[in-house]
Parts: sequence; C-alpha cells; structure tokens
Amino acid sequence: LIQILFETSYQMADNTGADSAGASRGGFGRGGRSRGRGRGRGNRSGRGGGDSKEWFPCTKLGRLVKDSHIKRIEEIYLFSLPIKEAEIIDFFLGPKLKDEVLKVMPVQKQTRAGQRTRFKAFVAIGDSDGHIGLGVKCSKEVATAIRGAIILAKLSVIPVRRGYWGNKIGAPHTVPCKVTGKCGSVLVRLVPAPRGTGLVSAPVPKKLLSMAGFEDCYTCATGQTATLGNFAKATFAAIAKTYSYLTPDMWSPTVFTNSPYQEYTDFLAKPFVKQPKKEVKY
Repeated sequence: LIQILFETSYQMADNTGADSAGASRGGFGRGGRSRGRGRGRGNRSGRGGGDSKEWFPCTKLGRLVKDSHIKRIEEIYLFSLPIKEAEIIDFFLGPKLKDEVLKVMPVQKQTRAGQRTRFKAFVAIGDSDGHIGLGVKCSKEVATAIRGAIILAKLSVIPVRRGYWGNKIGAPHTVPCKVTGKCGSVLVRLVPAPRGTGLVSAPVPKKLLSMAGFEDCYTCATGQTATLGNFAKATFAAIAKTYSYLTPDMWSPTVFTNSPYQEYTDFLAKPFVKQPKKEVKY
C-alpha cells in the first residue's frame, strides 16, 4: 500500500510540472500561443522567406514574367504596372540584390492589460546598379519583422536615374540634378558632385545612395535626422525624384506602344491551372 501511494504521488507531481510548463508558455495546458509563434518561424530558408518551392504567380503580371513575355524589369516601369509579388523582383534582380537592416526598434501600444510591445524593422535593398527599395514592417518577433520588411522592400523597388557633374565622359556617376525629399520634419537634398568626390553624407543616406549605384554625391539634411525612419524615407523619396524631373535630353518624342496586358491578351485569357504535385512513392 505504501509503495502504491508513493507511485501515485510521483505521477501527480509529474503531471503538475507539465501543466505548469504549459502555463508558463502562455497557453492552457499545451501552450497554444508559443506553439503558434514557433510554427510561423519554420519552413523558411534564409532571410526574406526565400524558400525553394516553385513559384506559382497569382497576378497577370506574374504570369507574363514567368512565361518570359516580359524580358526586362524596365518594361514594367515603362507602363507603371504595379508589382504585387516579390518573386517578380527576384526573377529579374535576384542574384544582384543585397539587403541591409538599417534599424530594428521596439514600439509599444498601451492597452488595458499594460503595454503591447512589437518590433519595427527598416530594411533597404538594392543592386548597386540603378535599383533600390525600402521596406518597413512591424511584428511581434524580430525575425518576422525583418522578413516582412524585405518583402515590402522588394515590392517598392524603383529605378534610379544617374547622370554627370560636368562632361559626359565614362559611366554616369552622380545624381542628374539637384533633388529634394521630405518625410516628417526631415528634408534631404542631393546635389551632383564631381567624379572622385565620393558620398559626402551621414551613414544612413550613404547606405541608400551606395545601394542605388551612386558613386559621388553631396547631401544636405535639415530637421530631426536622429529619427532614422524619416531620414531613410526622405532619402528614398529624393532618389525616387531623379526620374520625375524631365531634363532636355529626354524631350525626344515618345513612341507609344501597347501595354503588356493588351499585347498578350490571348495568353492572359487562358485559364491558369497549377500543375498537380507529383506523388512520391516509398
């Protein structure tokens, strides 16, 4: 009888230990919340969720890109087609793209139960050859925020126009004209610089300018530049304006052509069917 009582007491202690462990994980018994967070982190290789699964496009633009009807990313920018899938950017610029986390900062929201803390990530992405993107994402976990910011940065990739300071000798190396970008109180001005000057700027704009492919540039910034998010967004807005200003060398008459959606209407009219997965027999 004494031996049976000892065995039952040990079993009860084990069960209570397991229950307390589940409660400490934040759930009822099995710890549902932490299990859900852990599941969302898996099945992904590397940053940005670049998994090895085959890409099945879900937009008309994605279908045209995957079937090689659109051969250059400039054709998308020419007709101002919105890019809704990050895989389109990977298809054209995948190996060249490099991403850099500018900052990860905690943000809080006041609730009745206290503060709810999340993490906000700023990520810049570029190929150092005329394309740059900036993404901002907020999430409960740092890794999830960075992955989401990389995807948003790819979706916001824009073309960058480069020019000359003086004689048009060699490759373009600086901004084509003075441009200004603003976000919040931060105002960033980019000024052309002679070849060999380098990037004369603070660390944040220097990263964005080098990722965009600029070699020489003067910068001028006013406002609360300690707010890194606004500083980066203002620089990104200034870089985006390089193609907004119509200089005299772009005054040639424009020859209008059909949009890819019109040109490949017959192809897009066909129903897109996903290929069935092949069953693996063991």
